[in-house]
Amino acid sequence: MLTHHNFEHLVRAYSAELFRFAYWQCRDRGQAEDLVQETFTRAWKSRDQLHDMDTVKPWLYRILRNEHARLHERRQLDMDERELGDLPISDGLDLERDYAVREQVAMLAPGYREPLLMQVLGGLSCAEIGDTLGINEAAVMQRLTRARLALRRLWLGEPETKRKEG
Repeated sequence: MLTHHNFEHLVRAYSAELFRFAYWQCRDRGQAEDLVQETFTRAWKSRDQLHDMDTVKPWLYRILRNEHARLHERRQLDMDERELGDLPISDGLDLERDYAVREQVAMLAPGYREPLLMQVLGGLSCAEIGDTLGINEAAVMQRLTRARLALRRLWLGEPETKRKEG
């Protein structure tokens, strides 16, 4: 059972990490803060569903993803993909490169962007990502590989290659 004291520890341990993921998802600081707050509110309300503390991280990510989806259902916002804010992704010495990387990550399809951000920002394993997304590890690895290939093509300015069927 998740006690109040344990829950406070979870909030301190995972708030910043969940915020980074939420921010990359919605690219709005205020919305990201709201998403994290709602994630923890829902986590507290459903704390009896958490049976294994070893799975708390993917459980919180799953709640956050669901909250993000609810946000889009409620608001149906038309987001400006160029409005990526001031979240640094490196030491801040090359702001032009940082902005370009953010832009390119934002261009990825959500099915590729989400697992990549979960791995890079959240440090989740393929098994944890699969659990969060409801897919198997092989599918996670495939999506991560495709996300990295797509980013590489975008970075190098290469056109997307069509696969031959046969």
